[in-house]
Amino acid sequence: MNYLKREFKNKKDYKKAPFSDVHLRVYIAVVLGQIACGYALGISGIALDEAMPYLPLNDFWTGLIGAGGLIGLFGSIFMGRLADKFGRKGLLMVNMYVFSILSILHLFTTNLFLIFLLRVGIGLMMAIDYTVGNSLLIEWLPTKESGKKQSRLLIYWTTGFILAYLVGTALDGSSASWKLSFASSVIWGVIAAIFRTIIKIPASPSWLASRGRNAKAQKVIQKNLGRKWGLSKKLLAIKVKNISWTQLFTKNYIRQTLVGGLFYACQAFSFFGISIFLPILLKGMGFSNSNISGILYNGCMLIGVLIGIFIFNKIGRRTFLTVSFFASAVTLAVLSLFNISMWLKLGVFSLFSVILSSSLVLDYSYPSELFDVKVRATGVGMCIAISRIGAACGTFLLPIFSNIGGANLAMIICAVVLLVGSIICLLWAPETSPKFRDNKEIENVQEQQLETEE
Repeated sequence: MNYLKREFKNKKDYKKAPFSDVHLRVYIAVVLGQIACGYALGISGIALDEAMPYLPLNDFWTGLIGAGGLIGLFGSIFMGRLADKFGRKGLLMVNMYVFSILSILHLFTTNLFLIFLLRVGIGLMMAIDYTVGNSLLIEWLPTKESGKKQSRLLIYWTTGFILAYLVGTALDGSSASWKLSFASSVIWGVIAAIFRTIIKIPASPSWLASRGRNAKAQKVIQKNLGRKWGLSKKLLAIKVKNISWTQLFTKNYIRQTLVGGLFYACQAFSFFGISIFLPILLKGMGFSNSNISGILYNGCMLIGVLIGIFIFNKIGRRTFLTVSFFASAVTLAVLSLFNISMWLKLGVFSLFSVILSSSLVLDYSYPSELFDVKVRATGVGMCIAISRIGAACGTFLLPIFSNIGGANLAMIICAVVLLVGSIICLLWAPETSPKFRDNKEIENVQEQQLETEE
């Protein structure tokens, strides 16, 4: 045993290894899952719009089915807990196969309740990619590459989301188009599942160490990186202890948990509510050609993501979130409260898309940065679960608000929610960016967490 300890201490920290083949394999495995998730969420609103003439859809069922995937994503709280208890690898090896089967089953039912259940099931499979995939990625990527690579994941998620809009628009026109739209997510699900099977996703050395399996962790590192790399001193010093959800609400984690969940919820309320029901909202705003307007909106979304990636490490996380939320709220308020021309309205709406989507870049990195390895998947899962309450509420309520008070009412409510998010981030969000953080503050975010639990 003493020999093993000496052997571990003589190794270089594997998180400082240069970017190599294993990092690329894990990254691509997660990227393909993000494309599938973005596509599955993006296709739901389009498919529902196509299904209007063929299904007995009212505001309740439209909102409920549209929110189904987001309700399923609430399962992140359970998936993250499973991943912290049993590991990352196994869940990621099977979820995209189940995702693909559930996608195909849309072809065989017109029952509204069954369609809702299928959307919830797909959301649950996406929850695995959101929580477990992100945890595995941050635990494998070199420290210097982690934030940059995570921020770029949103490009692929957005690509999937936009592809869904284009495919759904192209399929529109037949009585079966809504079924084909829902089922088309199987393509990306199968691609992701097969790739993960072929490359054989490696286990997380950090997670293995957190469970006291240092020898196994060392074996995984040496197999994938070489014999000179090993666990860091912090990981070697971790004492095994079962972590419960209640730990996230103790004094050492409560701030991170609430801020991580609430900023995400405020953002998701507006983003998913508007994006998923974009065709309905554009018609309510008076755009005669909603397809062209939708393509412009989604194109601006991609531009916003690229801008967000560009400025990701140039400003602090707290500042990024606070300013982007406030500016997004202002653009929606202008659209809702002022009588402006159609062309100016389209320009402001596109600006809103750019600003809000730029903040999505932080959805992957920020929650992961808030928590240490022992509770990372559970903590990220909790943040995502809280956020999905906001997303599901926005998606469920937007068609109802639009029906009651038109697109203006829906947008003013979204603006209020974003303003609340801006205030939360300004007052309570910890700064986790290595370049801008207050070291005294961040010590209580990560290092103190490890010390407290030993």
